[in-house]
Amino acid sequence: MSFKDADEIRKYIGGIFEAAFEDPEIGPKLVATGVVLAFEFSGPDAVLVIDAPARAVRLGAEHLAGSTANMRMDADTGNAYWQGKVNLPFAMARGRIKVSGNVASMLKLAPLGSRLYPVYVEQLRRDGRADLLV
Repeated sequence: MSFKDADEIRKYIGGIFEAAFEDPEIGPKLVATGVVLAFEFSGPDAVLVIDAPARAVRLGAEHLAGSTANMRMDADTGNAYWQGKVNLPFAMARGRIKVSGNVASMLKLAPLGSRLYPVYVEQLRRDGRADLLV
């Protein structure tokens, strides 16, 4: 099963970042990266922009203009990635994840990402979304 719509992508994947911004250890590190990362998902289509300096999560293509780095992938790959099941360099090499913009700024997030995987998985479980668990 996959996400139903863009709002669900916002709730779950965006929710990871909202939780990260509130975390006393991760939040300041995330903000300090200065990255404005846009995720462009297909199946369902959604654009999610994480504005680290502003501590904001925004849904919609109208927010793309300010992004410093972009990641394009299908929503199932995004779901699996945030469960720690997708190796980013391998997925990039295979074309499952396409990146553009300031890739170096995006890679600053990588060390923080692994700390967010359990938050994501727990949210899926809490909401009874075992269908999204990989």
